[in-house]
Amino acid sequence: MLHEPAAKAEKDAASEWKAKLGIKLFWLYCIIYMGFVGIAVFATETMKIKVLAGTNLAIIYGLALIVFAIILGLVYNHLCTKKEDEMKKDGETK
Repeated sequence: MLHEPAAKAEKDAASEWKAKLGIKLFWLYCIIYMGFVGIAVFATETMKIKVLAGTNLAIIYGLALIVFAIILGLVYNHLCTKKEDEMKKDGETK
């Protein structure tokens, strides 16, 4: 028995815009991550500094990277949804 998609997929007119946004956010994250790696490699003693409630910089920075990645994902989703809605609106009025 052959299964077909539950919903018909249409061409995504915003795909190029979304790809460019994704790449920009990826590079933003990479730059911040490179800061973490740079400190870990070239200033290892800095990572031992107690920053918040007795927790060292390595732990705080690492957790911040995880939280930042989640925030970037949410921002990406919001902006892509907004762009898709704008394109649908423009397409309906024409």
